[in-house]
Amino acid sequence: MIFSPLDLASLSILLFLLQVLLAPFFKKNERFMVNVCFSLAAAASLLAVAAGIWTVENGTTEKAILALGLPDLPFHLRLDSLSGFFLTTIGLLAFYVSVYSIGYVRGFIGQRPVMRLVIFYSFFIAGMFMVVLADDALFFLISWEFMAAASYFLVMYEDEKAENKRAAFLYLVIAHIGAVAILLSFGVMAGLATGFKDFSGYTFDAMRASHFPVEWATAAFFLSFFGFAAKAGIIPLHVWLPEAHPVAPSNISALMSGVMLKTAIYGIIRVTLDIIKVFPWWWGAVVLVFGLVSAVMGVLYALMQHDLKRLLAYHSVENIGIILIGIGLCMVFTSFQMPLIAALALTAGVYHTMNHAMFKGLLFMGAGAVLHATHERNMEEMGGLIHKMPWTAVLFLIGCVSISALPPFNGFVSEWLTFQAFLLSPSLPAPILKLLMPIGAAILALTGALAAACFVKAFGVTFLGRWRGQHKPKIQEVNWPMRIGMMLAAATCLLLGILPTLFIGWMDTIPVQLVGSTISESAGTYGWLWLTPVAPERASYSGVIVFLGILAVVAVAYIMLHVKPGAIRRGNAWDCGFEKLTERMQYNATSFSMPIRRIFGYLFDIKEQVDLSPQSAHSAFPKRLNYYLRVRDRVWGWLYKPIAEASFWLSRKVGMLQQGRIQTYLIYSFITIILLLVFVK
Repeated sequence: MIFSPLDLASLSILLFLLQVLLAPFFKKNERFMVNVCFSLAAAASLLAVAAGIWTVENGTTEKAILALGLPDLPFHLRLDSLSGFFLTTIGLLAFYVSVYSIGYVRGFIGQRPVMRLVIFYSFFIAGMFMVVLADDALFFLISWEFMAAASYFLVMYEDEKAENKRAAFLYLVIAHIGAVAILLSFGVMAGLATGFKDFSGYTFDAMRASHFPVEWATAAFFLSFFGFAAKAGIIPLHVWLPEAHPVAPSNISALMSGVMLKTAIYGIIRVTLDIIKVFPWWWGAVVLVFGLVSAVMGVLYALMQHDLKRLLAYHSVENIGIILIGIGLCMVFTSFQMPLIAALALTAGVYHTMNHAMFKGLLFMGAGAVLHATHERNMEEMGGLIHKMPWTAVLFLIGCVSISALPPFNGFVSEWLTFQAFLLSPSLPAPILKLLMPIGAAILALTGALAAACFVKAFGVTFLGRWRGQHKPKIQEVNWPMRIGMMLAAATCLLLGILPTLFIGWMDTIPVQLVGSTISESAGTYGWLWLTPVAPERASYSGVIVFLGILAVVAVAYIMLHVKPGAIRRGNAWDCGFEKLTERMQYNATSFSMPIRRIFGYLFDIKEQVDLSPQSAHSAFPKRLNYYLRVRDRVWGWLYKPIAEASFWLSRKVGMLQQGRIQTYLIYSFITIILLLVFVK
C-alpha cells in the first residue's frame, strides 16, 4: 500500500497547516479565500476520517518518531484503535462544519477580516488531531496548548465585545490550570517509570511498561482527571463553558462543544485504562459521581436559559456527564474483573462520545443558522421561524430529538446501553455500589426527561408560535452550504440510531484493547437488525423496525387526513375564548421553565422581582407590569467569586510595592542583598 493510516492522518495535519500559509495570499479576495480554505479543510478532514476508520476496523497500531522535539526528546506518534476512533469523530464533525462554514463565514465578509478566523480554524483542528496522535508527554502537552491557544483566539474573534474578552480570559485561565495539572500527572508517571533518574520515561510506552504504586498512581490519576475535567467542563470546573461557547462564531461553537471537549474524554480514557491500567474500584465511583452530578446539573442549568447558544452549552455539560457515567461504570467493572460488563459500559460511553459530537454539532449549526438569519440569540425575541426557515427547523428538530434520547435517533441507543450497564450492576460485591447504582440509574432517567422538556422549550419557543421580537427583521432560509452541513450531521444521527449493531461491530477493537472483552458478538447475535447487548434474553432493540414503524404511523395518518377533500379544517389556534391572540400572550422561555425553577430553585441563585408601575387610578389595575428574573450559578458564587476577589485584593496589596520612585526601588535592592548575605551560605 502506498499510504498507511498514520500517513493519511499526518497528511491531513499538513493540509491544515498548508492552508494557514495559503490564506494570506487570498487576503484581497476574501470570498475566494473562504471557498478555497474551507474546501481544503473539508478534504483534509476526510483524510483523517479515512485513517481513523481504517485503523479501528483492523485494530492495528502504528508508531512513528519525529525528530522535531528537544534534543534526545523527539516527538512520538501512535495511531491505535482508541486514537483512531477519536480521529474519526473529530474528522467527521470537522468535515460537516467545514462545509457549513463555506456559507456561514460569508456572513462576516465586509464586516470584519476573515483571514484570522480561517487561520485559527485550521490551527484548532490540526491541534485536536495532534492531541489524539501524541504518544509522549512532551508532544501531547505541546499539542494541547496549541489547541487551547487557537480556540482562545477563535473565542476572541469578535474582540470588540466585552463579553468575548471576559469569556476568552476565563477559558484561558481554567485551561492553563488544567494543563498544569496534566503536566504534573505526566511528571509523576514519567519519573516513576525511570526511578526519577532521567527523562526517558516521558514516552507513553515507558509509562505503560511501568507498575505504579497505588499512592503515586492515585496522585497521577486525580491530577490528570482534574486537568482533563477542566477542559471537558465537568462540574464544578464548567464555568468557562457557558461563557465561551455562546460568544464564539457558531461553526467554532460546534467544534468546541462537539469535539474539543472529547479530547479531554480521550485523555481520561488514555491515562486511566491504557497507561495506568490497574486501579481500585473507588476511582470509578468518583468518576461516576462526577458524571451524575454534571449530567443532572447541566440539564437543570440549561432549562433556566433563554439564550439559545448558552442553553446548548450547558447541555454539553450534561452530555459530558453521561459519557463519564459510562467510563466510571467501566472502571468499576474492570476493577472487579468483570470484562464483559466493563466492555458494555465502555461501549456506551464511547458511543455517546460520537453521538454527542454529531447532534451537538448539528444543534450549534442550527443555532448559527438562526443567528445568521435573525441576528438574535435570545429566544424571548424569536418565534414562528418554522415558516421562514423550514429546512433549519426540520434539521434542528432532528438534533432536538437526538439529544433528548428519543428513538430512532442516536442519542437513545447510547443512553439505552448505559441503562443496560446499570441494570447489570447488582452483581457487584461492594455494598456501597449496590446503593449508588440504582440512584445513578434514577438520576440518568431524570436527566433524560429534563432534556426532553428543555428541547421542547428550545424548539417550541424558537420555531413555533409568532415572532416575539420588538423588530421584525427580513428573515430567509440560510444558504445551501449551511444546509448541506446540517443535513449531513442529521443523516449521521439517524444512521447511528438505526444501525447501531454495525457501528458497535466496527468499534469492538476499542474495548478489546482497553478491557480485554467486547459485546459485538452478543450485540449482533440476530444480525444487524437487532441490538442485543450482553444476552438476547435480557434486552433487545431494533432501530430499523422503530424507524419503519414511525414512518408507517405518519403515512397512515397522512393518508387518513387527505383521503377526502375537506377532511382537514383550518381555524385559529385555541385562545381561551379570546379572539385576537397576540405574541405577548404566548409562552416564552422564562414562563416555560417556571415549574422546573420552582421545584429545583434551591440549586440556583435566583432573584425574582415584579414592579407594578406606573400605577393607574386604581392599584388593582396597573398600567404596566415589569418582571425581572435573574438566575445565576451557585458554583460561581461559592467557589470562583471568592477566589477572584481574593486575587484582586492580593494584586492591589502587591501593587502598593510599586511606588514609581527610584529611591524605593534602591531600598528594595539593598534589603534583598542583605537577606542574601545573611541566609545564603
